[in-house]
Amino acid sequence: MQPLLDVLDLRLQDLPDGLGFESIDDEFQALPEEGISEVHGRALQRQDPLTARPRGEIDKGRYEALRLSMLGKEHVPDDAEYAEHIPHGIVDEDDAYILTGGNAGNLYAQIPGTIDKKPILFCAHSDTVKPGKGIKPVIKDGIIYSDGTTILGSDDKSGIAELITAIKDIIESGERHPPIEILITVSEEVGLLGAKHFNKSRLISAFGYALDSHQVEELVIGAPAQNSIQITFWGKESHAGVEPEKGINAIRVAAEAISTMPLGRIDHETTSNIGLINGGIATNIVPNKVEVKGEARSHNGSKLEQVTSDMRHSVEQAVQHFQYDFGGASFDWKVNLEYEAFHIQESEPVVQIAIDAMHRIGLTPKITIGGGGSDANIINASGLPMIICGTGMNKVHTLNEEIEIEQLQKGKEFLKSLIRRYAEL
Repeated sequence: MQPLLDVLDLRLQDLPDGLGFESIDDEFQALPEEGISEVHGRALQRQDPLTARPRGEIDKGRYEALRLSMLGKEHVPDDAEYAEHIPHGIVDEDDAYILTGGNAGNLYAQIPGTIDKKPILFCAHSDTVKPGKGIKPVIKDGIIYSDGTTILGSDDKSGIAELITAIKDIIESGERHPPIEILITVSEEVGLLGAKHFNKSRLISAFGYALDSHQVEELVIGAPAQNSIQITFWGKESHAGVEPEKGINAIRVAAEAISTMPLGRIDHETTSNIGLINGGIATNIVPNKVEVKGEARSHNGSKLEQVTSDMRHSVEQAVQHFQYDFGGASFDWKVNLEYEAFHIQESEPVVQIAIDAMHRIGLTPKITIGGGGSDANIINASGLPMIICGTGMNKVHTLNEEIEIEQLQKGKEFLKSLIRRYAEL
């Protein structure tokens, strides 16, 4: 099983462009007759049992049931079928890059277990925020930093590192363990796009854990829904010095609308924000167009609808103030539900197993409700229960980002304890 994890490591280091396959067979059939990709070449050198198998030598019958279930064409195998249909595991990259505009797809892996159970799913994301190129890690006093010119990228490299090392430890120890699903998503930082475009019917786990929060002791069991809001205000152009009275200043219309919007912390469940404004082309022209982008979030669906409606009402009222005989202001309004809220009861197995796993290694779990969205929102919406676990990341999305080596070790030990606790059930 070690070679399978090596392949996963390899693909995380160098995700090949242009690969987007829905099944193992598709990938092998797509390889050129005269050779194989660099990734597969390096796998061959290590005698990897999955990816190094020459084309034409794949045991199609062995993978058929799993492949069909993953494509949503047949039943999902029950517990007793996993050992038969996933003997070697899977490492597969999908074609999400086509839809996200990126250069790599989501990475999906299945690691067979030594006991007949439904798998347990772990999820993390491979992308980081900017500036994330040329990162130079610096270790000082047991803490990893960047050199201050870039982010560190522990959001979410820390989750990936803890996960792979934990699974390696489990497998190398020879102990009994359940089947494991791994999903490494892309484009999480730009709207959860990788998770949105991943074929969730492939997931066959009982429940899952997204490794994408701060302190390891954190267990995030809920997160809000988000509406993205885009408003275009239309005015009327005119010369700002010669005849400004014949114009309608779209910036002024937008400013009046924003000034009356309910923004910031609305209540303990709800927030809203205007974050981007773009308009005007010159100081001597009364601007006729302004684009405004914002958002609203809430753990409560009715409250999300209400705050979104209140923001629109502010826009409508402002536009009404700028109506004249020669014309009037107008607006375009677009709202998109980016992701749904989720809330999992503390009594649910996905939470209780995590709590027990922490207690076993001397940690004190902190049950929290999140304020932002993550891949867990998307996975929960597909019907598979998932909570969010911390990895030790700190000051993320800043040039001062850091993570303690001790936290990384603690995160790895927690994941090992989690896998072991699930194996006992």
